Amino acid sequence: MRAIEISKYGGPDVLQLTERPIPEAGKGELLIRVHAAGINRPDVLQRMGFYPVPPGASDLPGLEVAGEIVSGDLAGTNFQVGDKVCALVQGGGYAEYCVAPVLQCLPIPHGLTMIEAASLPETFFTVWSNVFDRARLTAGESLLVQGGTSGIGVTAIQIASALGHRVFATAGTEEKCRATEGLGAERGINYKTEQFSAVVKELTGGRGVDVILDMVAGGYIPQEVDCLADDGRIAIIALLGGAKTDLDLAQVLRRRLTITGSTLRPRSVAFKAAIARQLFEKVWPLLESQRIRPVIYQVFPLAEAAAAHATMEQGAHIGKIVLQLQ
Repeated sequence: MRAIEISKYGGPDVLQLTERPIPEAGKGELLIRVHAAGINRPDVLQRMGFYPVPPGASDLPGLEVAGEIVSGDLAGTNFQVGDKVCALVQGGGYAEYCVAPVLQCLPIPHGLTMIEAASLPETFFTVWSNVFDRARLTAGESLLVQGGTSGIGVTAIQIASALGHRVFATAGTEEKCRATEGLGAERGINYKTEQFSAVVKELTGGRGVDVILDMVAGGYIPQEVDCLADDGRIAIIALLGGAKTDLDLAQVLRRRLTITGSTLRPRSVAFKAAIARQLFEKVWPLLESQRIRPVIYQVFPLAEAAAAHATMEQGAHIGKIVLQLQ
């Protein structure tokens, strides 16, 4: 099969088209003929040498795919050979065939293309796990999304908005701010020209937001603490702004704040399976009713994976970047 491998750590040009044996599905796994694969920030970090591959996972990049089931352990499932599915995987997505744990596979929502479906798993699993499980966003509460036009951002805005929450989002241009509002954010905040904490406090009558989904960290943390409501929660999922910050812990104590974080890739199949069940029950109907729609920025053929990574690193995208294989 054709695949994209990381020939050495470095820039986008280290992604090389190669040939690999077709993997074999083991117990509890399915072999998927991949039609499309999503590009995600962790793929870029892996390519640069900053995101180690978990033991036993494929060294090929790619954490989400959409395609059709070729073979595998179908006993006790509702799947059959030929069914179209999307899946969260630990690696190996940039290839014509990929193995996925059956419990991390979901049927493609009615009305979605393979390209759209390939953009779902990594971001939807991540958002649900961090916003609704770890940070416990509940009815009547509000959410601030940092990086509102990233793949994670557009997903978080749409899910939270569709479930009835007030949502605010940050972005780096006026165009991107308006895009977040088109997705359901009450206000897009330009972090280059506005102090997001001041805007949030003004819009909430000084109360602040209940949950912040943060992929920046670093110097953003003090501002985030400042615009959290009492008993508020910050869920950190990336460190684009750095791993260290200067924090007034007295506020954390006095106002009962929670700062948490997680990475999804190393978690167990059982952990991810629980997220898959929640998504199928609560979010897949929103996709099928078109209350949520995947946002696709650009599609590249497999052989142009390097260009896809370069596009992600340029940061102009709104939504997901996807590789098309079939």
